[in-house]
Amino acid sequence: MIRAHALVVPRTARYYTLGPTHGFPRELWFVCHGYGQLAGRFIRQFAPLDDGTRLIVAPEGLSRFYLDPIPQRRNDTSPRVGATWMTREDREAEIADYVEYLERLCTEIRHPLRGAAPRLVVLGFSQGTATVSRWLAASEMRVDQLVLWAGAIPPELDLAHWASRLHGAAITLVAGERDELATEAAISAEAERLSSAGVAFTLHRFPGGHGIDPTALRHIAEGFAGH
Repeated sequence: MIRAHALVVPRTARYYTLGPTHGFPRELWFVCHGYGQLAGRFIRQFAPLDDGTRLIVAPEGLSRFYLDPIPQRRNDTSPRVGATWMTREDREAEIADYVEYLERLCTEIRHPLRGAAPRLVVLGFSQGTATVSRWLAASEMRVDQLVLWAGAIPPELDLAHWASRLHGAAITLVAGERDELATEAAISAEAERLSSAGVAFTLHRFPGGHGIDPTALRHIAEGFAGH
């Protein structure tokens, strides 16, 4: 008889930072990439926020894979690689693994910081929106701002209970007007879902596609600074 088994093993997790990792940053951002991206490339899109007062941390999904099919990469000396946070295969274990990873990373990053606790911002892009939503649902961490960019909250989460786990964090939905994945219909449905659950949020649209728009990013960050 075939039986499935599980073994918890140590794992090396990679992350990148932008900004001061010690001292007194005013804001601490955790930014989670989308499907098929790598953290080292993803964090470059946050360079417009690097003013010396923000520490931006980009963790990378634990599962990497080649983006191109085997025939296409056979003669390629540097085939493209991406990462994913999870798949449907053994999903509960994968979710538990990345939640534990993000919890440990948060503790690691915050330990050397001095002075008053920085404003804490968590941003998920595309697949990363589900990642950060599940993370915060399981965490005791108090977040000031949650940005869900071009993605959705996982359907298995009860939104009213989930929002209570955010400890009052302000929620911002962001999507491009020409986003082929996070369509206008999908964003409207997500907004309606939140409204029906009595969860307050802000919706920000920008004239772009499926990506981190620098102008929209700066606008949102400036809004946080004003609070």
